Amino acid sequence: MNSPQHDHTFPTQLDCHGGLDGNPLAPTIPLFVETLSSQGYAEQTVHAYLSALACLSAWMAREHLPLEGLDEQAIRRFLRQHPKPQAGRCPICRRSGLADLRAASNHLLQILRVRRWIADPTLAEDDPLGVELDRYRRHLVDACGLAASTCDRRLKHVKWFLARIFVSGEVDLARIKPSDVDAFVMGFAGDWSPASLQVLCGSLGSYFRFKALSGENVAALQAGLPKPVTWPRAALPKSLSEAQLKRFLDSFDRTTPVGKRDYAAARCLADLGLRGQEVACLRLDDIDWRSGTLTIRGGKSKRAQALPLPAGTGGALADYLQQGRPKTTLRELFVRHRAPLDTPLSVAAIRDIANRAWKRCTLDGQFHNTHVLRHTLASRIQAAGRPVKEIADILRHQGLDTAARYVRIDVERLRAVALPWPGRQS
Repeated sequence: MNSPQHDHTFPTQLDCHGGLDGNPLAPTIPLFVETLSSQGYAEQTVHAYLSALACLSAWMAREHLPLEGLDEQAIRRFLRQHPKPQAGRCPICRRSGLADLRAASNHLLQILRVRRWIADPTLAEDDPLGVELDRYRRHLVDACGLAASTCDRRLKHVKWFLARIFVSGEVDLARIKPSDVDAFVMGFAGDWSPASLQVLCGSLGSYFRFKALSGENVAALQAGLPKPVTWPRAALPKSLSEAQLKRFLDSFDRTTPVGKRDYAAARCLADLGLRGQEVACLRLDDIDWRSGTLTIRGGKSKRAQALPLPAGTGGALADYLQQGRPKTTLRELFVRHRAPLDTPLSVAAIRDIANRAWKRCTLDGQFHNTHVLRHTLASRIQAAGRPVKEIADILRHQGLDTAARYVRIDVERLRAVALPWPGRQS
């Protein structure tokens, strides 16, 4: 592991933070400033983060913590011991909140690991639970080919389960009884919906199948896994009316670069029924302007699928690319316009685009996130009298069962043909 050099020249405009001199983080500050400045962070933000690092460095000195010992666990200890708002402002960083402290610490960890000044977090050989989870993670990624979000969710659930059963020592499924599995799941029953419990049980079932493939006898655990009852067709899927959809799309300010970007992303969600993950994964090479198609590569099926590109969606994308997208070497279609620059939008950022629009058009009390736009497209196709197979093809469902629920959403047309209730006055 490389050691930090001490011959950096500290920027003159930041000399006010000399309180870092002689503290553990002093050698890292020039690199920290240089990295954040190159990513487009404002000088005011860099100054605020340096104040936070001065506080962190002073804490490390008091704790006799060397630079090599800095990691997420140390950062959590630091944040827990930092003065809370009710205790008054910190005399070093002059702040009572923790947002800058947390952000600056996370930036620092990432920068130092890229330069190998501190070690990457690795699984310790004496951590049986960590080793077991790593084996399961490799199975989910390499053998199952699951999306990162699905892998993270299943790993989280399995970690909760194993950590409760095996407080210490080797992970041995022979010690687990079906009653242990049942008790674990029922512990969430009071707070979780049946659908969430079903996801939890799906994660445990996936782990048990992995152990069965490894040669372990887990038949009793698989048989004893609870099966929460859900009624997927009990409620109609939410969708927007034409007027609500227009309010949503009209809420974007298309005169600004960020507004052009957000509007183009919203049109991909509304016109093509894309998932947030699929929008975040779009690349410049996925648009074929000559044939008028958009290739989707970031979906659940892991298959590339070409969709017709509607004129309205294509116009919004062209406007963003020509008039709004900042200069960048990235091939991802949607990128950040604020620091850190040269960074693609995340799935969470795509959700935030929709949520900000719901709030602007005062529909945030009824809708949130992006999936309702997918439901709305399906309902519009169904209302046009198109077959279920077409809905499944456009939304890229692998089976018809998922798309079949949209044939029940036209309540007004059902009312028109409904027979009167016996005994009701007409």
